[in-house]
Amino acid sequence: MTEQAVRVRFAPSPTGKLHVGSARTALFNWLYARHNNGTFILRIEDTDQKRSKSEFLTDIYASLEFLGITADEGPLFQSQRLPLYQEQAKKLLDAGSAVQEEGAVIFRVPPGQVTFTDLLRGDITVDTTLFEQIVLMKSDGLPAYNFACVVDDALMKISHVIRGDDHIANTPKQIVLYQALGFQLPVFAHIPLIVGADRARLSKRFGATSVDEYRQVGYLPEAFFNYLALLGWSPGGNREHVPPQEIVQLFDLTRVKKAAAAFDQKKLDWLNSQYIKQLPVGKLTDLLAERLIAKGLIQAGYDRPRLERIAALIQDRMRVLEDIEEDHAFFFKDQPDYQAEAIQEHLKKDGMPKRLLELKDRLSRLASFDAKAVEELTRGFAAEQHLQAKELVQPVRVALTGRAVSPPLFETMAILGKPTVLSRLEHAATTLVNT
Repeated sequence: MTEQAVRVRFAPSPTGKLHVGSARTALFNWLYARHNNGTFILRIEDTDQKRSKSEFLTDIYASLEFLGITADEGPLFQSQRLPLYQEQAKKLLDAGSAVQEEGAVIFRVPPGQVTFTDLLRGDITVDTTLFEQIVLMKSDGLPAYNFACVVDDALMKISHVIRGDDHIANTPKQIVLYQALGFQLPVFAHIPLIVGADRARLSKRFGATSVDEYRQVGYLPEAFFNYLALLGWSPGGNREHVPPQEIVQLFDLTRVKKAAAAFDQKKLDWLNSQYIKQLPVGKLTDLLAERLIAKGLIQAGYDRPRLERIAALIQDRMRVLEDIEEDHAFFFKDQPDYQAEAIQEHLKKDGMPKRLLELKDRLSRLASFDAKAVEELTRGFAAEQHLQAKELVQPVRVALTGRAVSPPLFETMAILGKPTVLSRLEHAATTLVNT
């Protein structure tokens, strides 16, 4: 007997944005298919016509594309498969296994027990008296979830049903329908849910929960793929940074843990920063330019060499791509957004306005405004004023960037350029100190 070909499916409903937990389910299915040279099918469960919306369908496509999850078959839409459900419901009606009540088709469940083997949890037994009847077709003529799911999985020849463990309660109901219709059972594997830091089910109270939100903030696809894959699965060796192509090679469904996986935002941020550090500067520049143009901070005909210098300077400091507009917008604005605490702490010290104006005057006479020349002059001036370097560097940092924390100051000054540096020093010494 030849081994059954691996065919798996991901079946989202277009009733909301693609949740991180659903994306992880899609990823595990896709990884299992790719690892086993199988087929990954995308099925859209859109029979809830009132809640299904085209914008959510677009989001599902975009989110899967972001993660690099491609379908071998589909998308297939349940709303276009109504005759198939009607045909299978008629079989059960004709066999006397189902009856019509008030326009709905109801399956009467024989008393007994259902035992199935879950690939992760072993044998699970359920008493069918817990669900004495199952709706097959609703009175509006549309199939109920469990019935449509069984018909689709059977006719699509799904070999492995890999889904969240919140579906365990549905499985025995589906098994009695498989048996009544004479369909071969697939292998079931119920993966644990994702929980927040407090071990409660992941929800909006803990921040972003849709893939789109993470994409918008600027997590790299490879990093997010890597992180989702390691939520409940491990390649072994306590490894955390595992490239997607290697994850495909290593993925083993039997190594998925039974316990719920905790979503650790700090770990995701760290992992994303590692992927950002590995990007070629040119690629990072492209990604930053796309964001900055969208935010109106630079124009389409931007100064590419300058942005590459900025990208190289901040690359090791970045957590997400959004950091460019959140923490480094001072590179692109006429004036920085000044932090009031930083002004109070660093600019309003006795004698500081005078020192900033003197530094401005000396910097104006520099023939070369590169980082080395700027650093030598600034440190020399600090020593002359009997100051520790940081006692001058910090006020200058605030004057130029608006913040008490920034990329290395002298490289920042060189990128900002002499006119901008001189203008901001004067503004800080004459205007900010009086605010």
